[in-house]
Amino acid sequence: MNVSDTTLRRVAWAVWWLHPVVCVVATSLMLADPPSNSGSWGAGGRVGEVAFSLVVLSFPLVGFLILRQQPRNTIGWLLQAIGFAWAVGLMADSYATYGLVTQPGLLPGADVAAVLSESNWVAAIGLIGTFLTLLYPNGHLPSPRWRPVAWLSGLTMAVVTVAIVLAAGPMEESPVPNLANPLAWETAQPVLVVVITVFLPLLPLCMLVCATGLVIRFRRSQGLERLQLKWLAAAGAVVTFVYLVTMASVGLTELTDLAGALVPWVTMLQTLSILVLALLPAAIGIAVLRHGLYEIDVVINRALVYSVLSAILAAVYSVCVLLSQSALEPVTRKSELAVAVSTLAVAAVFRPARERIQGI
Repeated sequence: MNVSDTTLRRVAWAVWWLHPVVCVVATSLMLADPPSNSGSWGAGGRVGEVAFSLVVLSFPLVGFLILRQQPRNTIGWLLQAIGFAWAVGLMADSYATYGLVTQPGLLPGADVAAVLSESNWVAAIGLIGTFLTLLYPNGHLPSPRWRPVAWLSGLTMAVVTVAIVLAAGPMEESPVPNLANPLAWETAQPVLVVVITVFLPLLPLCMLVCATGLVIRFRRSQGLERLQLKWLAAAGAVVTFVYLVTMASVGLTELTDLAGALVPWVTMLQTLSILVLALLPAAIGIAVLRHGLYEIDVVINRALVYSVLSAILAAVYSVCVLLSQSALEPVTRKSELAVAVSTLAVAAVFRPARERIQGI
């Protein structure tokens, strides 16, 4: 059946408005729940919850903006699907928490909602790591030889989702500790254990293969497609960097005695690590809609130069202050001379450092 562009635009419009409604309802239920201090990833409390809701909305919003101009664009529909998967998980988690913790027994099927919350990550993360990566930027595979990879990725996500939904035992993400899965298929547990053992490691493997396809596509690309790929690469680099810094900070607080001093900074980094995910759909939207596309090299250059330069100057300033205070302490007696010397040193380093970094 041949669907007209007008019909597809109307469907995209309807699907987009479904997301804000779901997010508003889910956030309302969240705000009625007691604040969580479980130490899970993210800021915890209201800030992290609202930040995650905003990130969830960024995917379908960019998808709708793409589909409004290009209603048959596969990337736009993928972004809508990713947003829908996140929204379902957000709604299921809020519904389960409200029905099991805040007002136990008030909402029907709260335990079933907990099952959906347990399994939705497979589609949400899987679509980003497989199909979105493999089909970007034109909505087509790099070549027909990649078709088995696409089929395997889809099959893996479907099998893992079904296996999690039917698995017996306590649910890890349940708002109630040790809550048993109400949809468990007891007689099939031996088979499900084997299925999860085989297919769960396949999901990150499929993501790795799809990422390899993106690298191969970039090496073969030129002109417009190469610029589109640069936008996604730049956004991915920022997201990866923020996540690595956040993970290192979390590990530092757990392995040292600096937890009290670092917790506010770690909380801020965890919230930032959630928000930066929105850079991925934003970069895709800019690339697909070709808005300001040819400025990406300038953006990357300025970002790298000034971020590295800022880090170097901060290190130089700190070292100079420490050395100046140690060397001049008998003379300065806690005066501002050490700070002044450090400031002059940083000013002297700025221009040659910038030119050297920019050259590299």
